[in-house]
Amino acid sequence: MSEFNFNNKTFSLLENSKNGKVSSETIFKYKQEDNLVTADYYGGTIKYGKIIANLSNNTLDMLYQCITTDNELKAGKAIAKISLTNDEKIKLTLNWKWLEDKNESGISEYIEN
Repeated sequence: MSEFNFNNKTFSLLENSKNGKVSSETIFKYKQEDNLVTADYYGGTIKYGKIIANLSNNTLDMLYQCITTDNELKAGKAIAKISLTNDEKIKLTLNWKWLEDKNESGISEYIEN
């Protein structure tokens, strides 16, 4: 089992690739039950999004989907490396990829609020 606990934690964006949809206005609200981690996210250009992930040690294997404020449906997958900051906040570094036609990819970083 992982040392990390995501239940009732809120995260926000630190940095995103230019082809990402999430902004600093997007809020992520996580829940966890054993190794199942889920999150709802919204704000900025995201009307609503959902994450489902499998937690294993210091990694989240994620699938995500969202609808943007332009009514664009997006879906993707990511591997998130989990670390702790000096003040014991959880930091996520995602290597992500959209599942649509262009298969665009990028890197995003998120921090526990």
